[in-house]
Amino acid sequence: MAEARKQMDRRWLWLGAGVVLVGVFLSVRSLTRERLAVRVAEADRQSLASTVSTNGRVEPRINYEIHSPLATTVKAVYVQPGDTVPAGKLLMQLDDIDAKARVATAESAVKTAEAEFEAANNNGTLEQRQAAAADLARSTIDRNQAQHNLDALIKLAASGAASESEVQSARQRLLSAQTSLDAAQQAVRSRYSTTDIARAKAAVEDAQSNLAAARQVLGETNVVAPISGTVYTVNVGRTEFVEQGALLLQIADLHQERVRAYFDEPEIGALAVGQPIVIRWDAKPDKVWRGHIERTPITVITYGTRTVGEVLIAIDGPDGGLLPDTNVTVTVTTSSQTNVLSIPREALFSQGGKPYVFKVEHNELVKTPVVTGTPNLTQVAIISGLNEGDEVAMGSTSGQPLQEGLPIKVVQ
Repeated sequence: MAEARKQMDRRWLWLGAGVVLVGVFLSVRSLTRERLAVRVAEADRQSLASTVSTNGRVEPRINYEIHSPLATTVKAVYVQPGDTVPAGKLLMQLDDIDAKARVATAESAVKTAEAEFEAANNNGTLEQRQAAAADLARSTIDRNQAQHNLDALIKLAASGAASESEVQSARQRLLSAQTSLDAAQQAVRSRYSTTDIARAKAAVEDAQSNLAAARQVLGETNVVAPISGTVYTVNVGRTEFVEQGALLLQIADLHQERVRAYFDEPEIGALAVGQPIVIRWDAKPDKVWRGHIERTPITVITYGTRTVGEVLIAIDGPDGGLLPDTNVTVTVTTSSQTNVLSIPREALFSQGGKPYVFKVEHNELVKTPVVTGTPNLTQVAIISGLNEGDEVAMGSTSGQPLQEGLPIKVVQ
């Protein structure tokens, strides 16, 4: 019995020793295991601006495109792209033979229409009026003679010297003579109706319009500068044939330009009139232009593979260094805050739509809910949940996910 009790005591002794060894092993392992290497950042106060960048195209505020008024040949070109010219300067000459022929044809048509209107308005030409007067006189004589013959036959018939049929024939000749006289009198009084006169007047106006158009085309064969500005494109050369409507050149005041920018649809809501803009052109990488939003999108359009809104940007100051139709990059500042507490965006996490950070306390990670403000591309404002100087984890160097309570070592 005593021996059995001793064996039981030895078993309990060995079991207790094993438990102590396991506890010692776990304690030593916990104290000596490798800590997770983590990059951290400090919550600090700074100015925080939110920006959006996109592409745009420079365009003159008032652009003059000069097109060929007719199909012809270029006789001479007096300017090159980049030339600054005064208003009225001769820039180009087109062959004007066809234009002069059209003017001559139109002038002839005007004279013809005017003559026809004058005739209608004066009851015919002089020749027609003279012929009508002669016809009236002849018809009057014929009518009077027919009346005289009828009267004579009536007297003869009363004495039985003429038959009734002869009287009737005389009556018919009188009626015919009277009809001819009425027509001659009508021709003398009003050969043309009011409708004829109105039609002739309209024909004159139409011919005059055609003449004015022909003269305008002739005048446009001498291409002159409509304003003082810079010729920035010349699309044709000397002796080159051009179709009617072909673009000859473009001229604009390059001190009065704007940018048409294309913002993706999700970014439109953050835009507002007056927001500052920075403009950059790859051709002059060291140069920066500044401007502001002049008009926000009123609709969205398809631009290549993108759905965008067009934004008009006013360029501040008459710099004139940007060329029309060049592609530029524009950056708009949608919001700006000064002295705001912020952390890098990569230090911010979210679960169920609720943001949080892993604050570093005593070399361990503490999951801390935060309230955020407006972010930009790299930073996010912190309204509450952190104090200035707090350290937050941005991620491990090994890619291992962060967890609350995890012991860490800070690395740069």
